[in-house]
Amino acid sequence: MEFVRNFPLFTIVFSLFSSVLCMLLNGRQAKRYTVCYECVLLILCAAVLFYTIRTGESFIYVMGEFPAPWGNEIRAGILEALTATAFIFILLCSVLGGWRFLILDVEESKIHLYFTLINLLTAALMSLIWTNDIFTGYVFLEILTLSSCGILIVREIGRTTLAAIRYMIVNLLGSGLFLLGVVLLYSLTGHLLMIPMREAVSEIILSENGGMTITFSLAILTIGLGMKSGLFPFHFWMPDTYGAATPTSASILSALVSKAYIFLLFKIYWRCIGIEIFESLPIRNLLFPLGICGMIFGSVSAIRANHINRMVAFSSAAQIGYIYMGLGMGGLGYIAAMFQIFSHAITKSLLFLTTPRLAAVSGDSLLFNNLQGAGLRARNAGIFFTIGSLSMVGIPVFAGFSSKLFFAVAAAESGDANTIWSTMLALGVSSMLNALYFIRTVVRIYTAGRGGADISAPRMFVMQVASQSQNQDNAAKNLNFNTADMETEPAPESGIFSAYFIAALILTGLNLFLGLFSWVTADLIQQGLNIFA
Repeated sequence: MEFVRNFPLFTIVFSLFSSVLCMLLNGRQAKRYTVCYECVLLILCAAVLFYTIRTGESFIYVMGEFPAPWGNEIRAGILEALTATAFIFILLCSVLGGWRFLILDVEESKIHLYFTLINLLTAALMSLIWTNDIFTGYVFLEILTLSSCGILIVREIGRTTLAAIRYMIVNLLGSGLFLLGVVLLYSLTGHLLMIPMREAVSEIILSENGGMTITFSLAILTIGLGMKSGLFPFHFWMPDTYGAATPTSASILSALVSKAYIFLLFKIYWRCIGIEIFESLPIRNLLFPLGICGMIFGSVSAIRANHINRMVAFSSAAQIGYIYMGLGMGGLGYIAAMFQIFSHAITKSLLFLTTPRLAAVSGDSLLFNNLQGAGLRARNAGIFFTIGSLSMVGIPVFAGFSSKLFFAVAAAESGDANTIWSTMLALGVSSMLNALYFIRTVVRIYTAGRGGADISAPRMFVMQVASQSQNQDNAAKNLNFNTADMETEPAPESGIFSAYFIAALILTGLNLFLGLFSWVTADLIQQGLNIFA
């Protein structure tokens, strides 16, 4: 057996080991170690991707050499390797791009714990991607939920505490439903490994009332993962969760965590149930309208938002709707849905890493009224936000355009008149709504003005307090603020050699690659789906 077949297991084990190691390091050491080890994970995942492309088939790594149905398995194919590589790439960019604000939002004594959670979250992401056992999927689903709550609540302000509690409640309800679905499928099939479970399902579906029992079990699983990923009408937790988190956490939660839940749902439909059986069940017909509703209502809520992070968060709900619409569409819709996962993950990560830099030059305010002219004051952030916005709207050459084009082609290829008209109408309305709130924001940040916030207010406050003291230096020291640093502190974008600029440039490059060479990714997705089952 080629040594590369061990790499999927290594990505999980290394991540678990790194989460423990980071507890023994200080904050900056934990950050440097995490960046280095994520680069190693990126190499491992890329090696698996090249190996599966070269062989044209997936492979199974049997844990402990125990055969089914007692053993546990890892399965790696083109689609799993492509997803793992993309996720690690985005995770690395999120850590680099959000570092400046992480040290401001999190106490120095807790930064190493933050990276402990990041590495634990990485282990859960890798496990959900590689596992071929549905119960193992549930175990790491819970680990992903807990670590996600941890990186959210680590920013100790009232809003994040409330958002974390709400996020925890919704996700635990989703996990409970998912576990109930797993128990029902296990009681019906007697298997937890995905392939043996699918073989048993194919026999049960032929029996009397077999379709009803499978449908009920699958519906519970789908609702559980739908709640966790933000499917309409379960998207209400997203604006508070993403809007109050520190930029790195918002980027990871929106771009990766929600997509991992959907990827697990893909695996259940293909491997546990069988895609032919799934397409014959009524669940698929429900996903299509729910996805369209998410596209429309998420965009309407984004228009009504007065806070840029809440707007971007509601936009995430709309973009999640695209994915579920593709699942409900079937055929080429599966390829479009997977492409949307990558497109949205890259673009949303770029946006959530950029919005705090616009706020930093606008009196530390994310309110639209205070962001006027922010793109002129923070030019790099303004450019990257504009690129992300144009992608979300669906302007050609960007990933968002290719994604919407794939959905349109999938609808046309379906041959069903109702699917074609409803999809085209939903794409048109959603794109116009996207343009309304994203282009409006771009115009605002490039309209000359200082906005409603007094940008110099923090500096004026410190100087006033200092003037009341006999010793200005001691007064500033008592406020944990050095007035000399006030003059020399770099701008939020910190030049072209900053970690943020490099991360944002990489994400922009990936966005343009998906937009200009979409066929490359689409071909890999097609090849991956062909061997996914």
